[in-house]
Amino acid sequence: MEDPIISQEWITSLEQFHLPRWEELPDFEIYMNQLITIVSQYVAIFQDKEGSMITASMINNYVKAKIMPRPLKKKYNKVHIAYALAITILKEVLTISEIRDGIEIQSERSGLKGAYHIFCDELELATSTVAKALKSGTLPFEELVIASDKMAMKLCTFSLISKLITRKMVAKSMQLKRLGEQGCADSIE
Repeated sequence: MEDPIISQEWITSLEQFHLPRWEELPDFEIYMNQLITIVSQYVAIFQDKEGSMITASMINNYVKAKIMPRPLKKKYNKVHIAYALAITILKEVLTISEIRDGIEIQSERSGLKGAYHIFCDELELATSTVAKALKSGTLPFEELVIASDKMAMKLCTFSLISKLITRKMVAKSMQLKRLGEQGCADSIE
């Protein structure tokens, strides 16, 4: 019997989660609405509430705060997409200044492209590891070997996915409770 709190479909989508690597990002200029659409599609799996995880106002604020480079003639490129993806996801567990500092430090160590690849790799690993834990009911964290140069990124990505899954579980549990109080035994997707 499927767990009514976390659907197998959602767990499978976590296991299959993929962020585009640098080479997969569009190699042409785009406008802000296209940037928002691209980022929204990739982060949709993490969305746990109504509304968008990224808006035009947010992007403008990231540019003003110098967390993200300015667009050239109102056009964005793969650098902006990579920044927007990382910021949109990381802001769930870090402050904007911590994100700015983390991007700067990791970029100094690995270059911007390398830092983005590390972020993608670590987030995908955290997501699939937690999905497997949800399926099996065990936490395999003691098996993880963490290199010192990736420790902050690894811990951040595991915090992120753990926080988002916890939010989803609490919200679904409350929804089930309310349905139970209404005398309805239907399952929630």
